[in-house]
Amino acid sequence: MMKGVLLPGNKKVVIDEFPIPVPKDDEVLVKIKSSAICRSDLSLYYGNAVVQGDKAGKVITGHEPAGIIAKVGRNVKHIKEGDKVAIYLALGCGHCKYCYQGTLHLCNNWECLGFTVDGGNAEYCVVPSRNALKVPDNMSYNEAAFSTDKFGTLYSAAKKLNVSGSGTIGVFGMGPMGVSGVVVCKNMGAQVVAVDIDKDRREFAKSLGADHVLNPSDKDFIDQVMSITNDNGFDYAMDCSGNPQAHNAALDSLSKFGSLIMIGESNNSTINPSDQLIRKQTSIIGSWYFDINEYDEILDFINIKNIDLNTLISKKFSLDQAEQAFIEFDQRKISTAIFEI
Repeated sequence: MMKGVLLPGNKKVVIDEFPIPVPKDDEVLVKIKSSAICRSDLSLYYGNAVVQGDKAGKVITGHEPAGIIAKVGRNVKHIKEGDKVAIYLALGCGHCKYCYQGTLHLCNNWECLGFTVDGGNAEYCVVPSRNALKVPDNMSYNEAAFSTDKFGTLYSAAKKLNVSGSGTIGVFGMGPMGVSGVVVCKNMGAQVVAVDIDKDRREFAKSLGADHVLNPSDKDFIDQVMSITNDNGFDYAMDCSGNPQAHNAALDSLSKFGSLIMIGESNNSTINPSDQLIRKQTSIIGSWYFDINEYDEILDFINIKNIDLNTLISKKFSLDQAEQAFIEFDQRKISTAIFEI
């Protein structure tokens, strides 16, 4: 038997015992060592899962795990017992155009680790062998867990924006995604402005390399942006909060021909297309996770830039501390959190 964490909703956290899963012919069994907590996990915590399905809240949570291969199915040849891996959260059908191009998360018949199939907030996890992404021996398990949804998603988003050293980016929301965005964009050469209403989160972003930190609730917020950007506004903006107020603050602070990329989940938002889009000729882009084919590039970026992903971790917990972990994360007492198993 193994230990695992369920989030059935209504802020309940259940730590229970489950049978250790057995891998099928094309699957691998991973002994989980680390599993990161994400803001999207709070949708399960509250009972309004962002990835819907009749299994949401009924399966083991955790969509950002890493560990060591404990057993392989008989058809698995490219990976072996003892290999260190991170796990890609999207399980696609494998034969549609989206799966063929590496965007398994866009497959019409996809499953999501921790939402519709058992995830990594447990001692073991079974996934298709292609979802087990080998990582370098010198990468820690915590870094491997952070390299996927946290870092990889933001790397892919920054690529879509064509972030470079000639521009300034405003990153809105200093939760797990936002702080990763700060590190990604800083290492791509941009001037980075971290935006959050919470002082501690702004200070954390500053410690990670943000050139400036701003409070969007300040009455002179736009004036501060203009002062930083020589009265032009941000060349790019990245929303990691999903907050409609942040959407508007980001659009208002963009330069002409600027681009906003939206990563934070949100059900609805109201903007002013005339002033914020049409008359400035700005663009809005959606970005969700990263292509599985991008992962080697992501690892190369981390290695070449000598990025220490451990600096992104605010606090570590054991599985037995899961209830406390979600309380502190929900109350924004910590920016990021990870289970060490």
